[in-house]
Amino acid sequence: MFVFTSYAQEQETQPAVRTFSLQDIVQLALERSPNALQAQTRRENRYWFWRSYRSQYMPQLYLRGNLPDFTRSNIPVQQPDGTYEFRPVSQNISTLNLGISQAIGFLNTEIFMESALQRFDNYEEDNTVYSGNPAVIGIRQPLFQYNPLKWDRVIEPLRFEESKREYAEEVENIAIRATFNYFQVLLAQINLAIAQKNLANNDTIYQIAQGRYNLGKIAENELLQLELNLMNSRQDMAQALLQIETSSLQLKSFIGYTDVQTAINLEIPDEMPAFEVDEQVAIREALQNRQDIIAQQRRVKEAESEVAQARGQNGLQLDLYATYGLTNRATQLMDVYASPENQQSIQLGFYIPVLDWGRSKSRVKTAEAQLKLEQYTIQQERIDFEQEVYTQVKTFEMLRNQVKVTEVADNIADRSYEIAKQRYLIGKISITDLNLALQEKDKARRQYIESLNNFWNAYFNLRRLTLYDFQTDLPLYRPEEVVVE
Repeated sequence: MFVFTSYAQEQETQPAVRTFSLQDIVQLALERSPNALQAQTRRENRYWFWRSYRSQYMPQLYLRGNLPDFTRSNIPVQQPDGTYEFRPVSQNISTLNLGISQAIGFLNTEIFMESALQRFDNYEEDNTVYSGNPAVIGIRQPLFQYNPLKWDRVIEPLRFEESKREYAEEVENIAIRATFNYFQVLLAQINLAIAQKNLANNDTIYQIAQGRYNLGKIAENELLQLELNLMNSRQDMAQALLQIETSSLQLKSFIGYTDVQTAINLEIPDEMPAFEVDEQVAIREALQNRQDIIAQQRRVKEAESEVAQARGQNGLQLDLYATYGLTNRATQLMDVYASPENQQSIQLGFYIPVLDWGRSKSRVKTAEAQLKLEQYTIQQERIDFEQEVYTQVKTFEMLRNQVKVTEVADNIADRSYEIAKQRYLIGKISITDLNLALQEKDKARRQYIESLNNFWNAYFNLRRLTLYDFQTDLPLYRPEEVVVE
């Protein structure tokens, strides 16, 4: 059974060599890797963007003003005969507004309540007056216009849901990349093991062949061929050492493993999960869980929003602004709030397109055409998506069988080489037959590791495509998951 294990704290003193399984490396990548930290940061960023969006539907308390607004200058003042004289002014106008507003999304309405106070200081004449609106209630109401608040209530929840599912997919992508780097190191380890064994075997065979050559039992060209095999083995050994060093550094860098001095040893992940995958179940879970499906819904709603916006700019538009409250003026601050008078205002602005040479109609038709195009594109994407999931399920099952075949082939090729080596030592086969057996052994071993690599990549790809763990029969994404504040 494939279960992720968690690494807690590393010990202060690291051993010279540390052994990891594939599960260990994947878990380390999910906990420590820069990619995982970036994914977590993006998820947090999208969460706060969502919180920012939701806040616009909550009451907004605000305080604004100008403290002070001082002017000292000479200003032109028109005289009764139409001429101007420049008079010195030295004044300050301070304003302070305290209010609360509330947006009503489905109506595209804003209602507000406000209290305002002004103080005017005339330093030239040394006098001060106050003016204020102790309480004012008002409304701002666009009519026959596009309502962004209404469409945001449809689109933004989809966008947030999409971001949460996208994070779940990013986690699986990290697992895929960790698996790739894991097998790069594992293949380097296998190549090193092959090179070490071949070097030992070729050295032994060459030493024996030298004795046989001195006795005249083999020809010189055969001895030279064995010496060439030995030199090639030493070269393969050096190349394998370099390969394992570079691939190990790359793996450590990816998973955020900071101890570069400690060598890592990787286990062969030959214990495969035994669950079966039904392609229809896989498609159903993919359609329920993947962020692509939510993204498609969002794209359609965004296109519908563009149509609504184009239509909202295509005809009569009215803007209503109305207030009702109290107002007063006085030479003393507290007198502003004593016996205030009524204050009302109403304003209705309008816009009526009379002749625009078809521009408004063109905007609407363009938006409608874009909506149709988006719908047709999504239909094709849905077909391609289901085919991709279906193909991945079939590929997964095929690769599982391929691992079993290559494992048997690896065992056969290894035994065949041992038999060929013994037969060569007693003179039953030629050096050519021995080399062929050696090549087949090495090839079979690498093919087995490569088939394991393909299988585990397909395993994590299947998880990513469906966001479903078929081993535990549980979704990898749960709608109730939230970011911890």
